[in-house]
Amino acid sequence: MSQDAISNLISLAINNQAADPEDSIYLRNRTMALVGEKVPTAEYSYNPQVIIDALVNLAIQNNKISNSITDKELLASQLMDIAAPLPSAINREFNNIFNQRGSLAATTYFYNLCKSDNDIQTAAIKKNIEFTANKLEITINLSKPEKDPKAIAAALHQTDENKYPKCQLCLENEGYLGRVGYPARSNHRVIRINVNENTWGFQYSPYAYFPEHAIFIDQDHVPMKISKQTFKNLFEIIDKFPHYFVGSNADLPIVGGSMLTHEHYQGGRHSFPMMKASISESIQNPLDNNSATIGIVNWPMTAFRIQSNSKEDVVNTAEFIRQRWFDYTDISVDIRAFTDNERHHTVTPIAYFNDDKLYTLDIVLRDNQTSEKYPDGIFHPHKDVQHIKKENIGLIEVMGRAIFPPRLVSEMNEVQKYLLNKDNKIADYHLPWAKEIKKKHSKILEDNVEGIVHEEIGTTFEEVLKDAGVFKWNIQGRKALDKFVKSLY
Repeated sequence: MSQDAISNLISLAINNQAADPEDSIYLRNRTMALVGEKVPTAEYSYNPQVIIDALVNLAIQNNKISNSITDKELLASQLMDIAAPLPSAINREFNNIFNQRGSLAATTYFYNLCKSDNDIQTAAIKKNIEFTANKLEITINLSKPEKDPKAIAAALHQTDENKYPKCQLCLENEGYLGRVGYPARSNHRVIRINVNENTWGFQYSPYAYFPEHAIFIDQDHVPMKISKQTFKNLFEIIDKFPHYFVGSNADLPIVGGSMLTHEHYQGGRHSFPMMKASISESIQNPLDNNSATIGIVNWPMTAFRIQSNSKEDVVNTAEFIRQRWFDYTDISVDIRAFTDNERHHTVTPIAYFNDDKLYTLDIVLRDNQTSEKYPDGIFHPHKDVQHIKKENIGLIEVMGRAIFPPRLVSEMNEVQKYLLNKDNKIADYHLPWAKEIKKKHSKILEDNVEGIVHEEIGTTFEEVLKDAGVFKWNIQGRKALDKFVKSLY
């Protein structure tokens, strides 16, 4: 079935309940104002990427926009805004479904809508490469859009004066046109939720790293801060959305995420490797009349798992551990709470319900010191693994899902050629690693070389997590951890 290209967008808008059939002429005129009036026929489609590609190309042909990356992104977002209901309508529908059918139905509605109006960039996300190695999840991120040369040049002249929105997490991004060097958000939508009597935003990540990758955002532009209130907030959110986990990046550079200037959490419908990890040792709860159990997680980083039917008991136990860690020092293993009055200790917390419906909080100890030997961070990926991963280890990677840069695709192809003794352009910084792989594997063939490289990437990522762990899994590290546990009593 054929119709003109604009009709596909109008049909999508009606299907998304962003418009009624009586709005068709109005929507056609709005769209023609953006793409031009010469409109060819097109195959019938509800696929947002097919619609975007057709209409953006039409706008270029009709000289409505240039062929630049920024112009195309801004127009694509404006077009999908036509197919997206107003924020007020989405919030009403979300709350109606939540109240009548429950949170799972409500998030399913919102998630599907965000895919349909391309707020979640499903076509781009499909480009990512994913595999499992050593029980860890590996992602090579190919979904983020190419940098616009104009944006790179413009960034040199930008200042923070009168900056709007203040950052890419602010609620003011909802419906924001975008600009050179700043993402288009015309079709972006946010659900308002109450978190401990404060307004927060709930949205989906445009470039999701895992299923239903959600972001929960404080309505105020305030810096990240881990405190007892953080733990309360995390449990308030999973009470609302029990089918999701929710966690917070740490609140310090090096061990924190990439956005420390705005309080936010990440969550979603995914069980990460750390959440599946067993307990290596149970320890006694140091608090009287507290029902929470505490276990040391069998994980490369140092993590405590706290569980109870009572979220208050979990929160109080977590806060007790956090406070003890806050000013804990053990120079024998390079752990220092402060140097020159600079704080180094924080935690990465992750809240979820386990299979027995217990309130669960995994709390990972973090230390952001640097030293002459480790200028990038004592508990940060060390030089021997930075050929694979040198960026911060944030929330998602703490839980066992690596996010690697696009460069690895071409670089690993060259590594494979090297391992097969073919002509190659292997990067010098991969060569020592590749030589070790050759020694380790006696039979490297065309049909197994990719699997071997994937396995070794997983092994390297495990080493990355070990580097980030404050108490190592060796005799010295276990003794130091025992010492810290004893300090709780």
